[in-house]
Amino acid sequence: MILPRGGSNLCDVDRCDECGFDYTAVSAEDLRGRLEAAGPRFAAALAAVVDPRRRPAPSVWSPLEYTCHVRDVLYVQGERVALALRVDNPEFVPMGREERVVADAYNAQDPQAVLTELTGAAHELARVFDALGPAQWERTGIYPWPAAQTRTILWLGRHTVHEVEHHLMDVAR
Repeated sequence: MILPRGGSNLCDVDRCDECGFDYTAVSAEDLRGRLEAAGPRFAAALAAVVDPRRRPAPSVWSPLEYTCHVRDVLYVQGERVALALRVDNPEFVPMGREERVVADAYNAQDPQAVLTELTGAAHELARVFDALGPAQWERTGIYPWPAAQTRTILWLGRHTVHEVEHHLMDVAR
């Protein structure tokens, strides 16, 4: 199994020791701006890489693979929010991150198309979060990582921002 950097237990559910992300420092009001910045930030990060398909080590994803992963995280988190708004405390299915790298041939995808899709997914998820009312932020679902646990939609939003931030760091490495 190939784990992206940070794919182990380096991150608990409130703070990531590897990248320094503090979940409690991100408010509901912060989510829109942080997510809308994802597209331009990933575009800049990929532009700074000589070969976005090159893995720095066999067991570490390439910058393009990280970018595809974040795009898919944004899609999946949007589906999870929609489910949590429709169903009381649903169980979120794991996204199959390792399987997607191979099944969706992440490293063969067009970087510009991936950036366009990531930007669109980030803007759509930002719009969804921006439209939530106070009671909706407290709706819950059972999140599968790092162990199945009930999480609020606000936590889901914060975790999504963490995914963006953490994997931007991975791309820059």
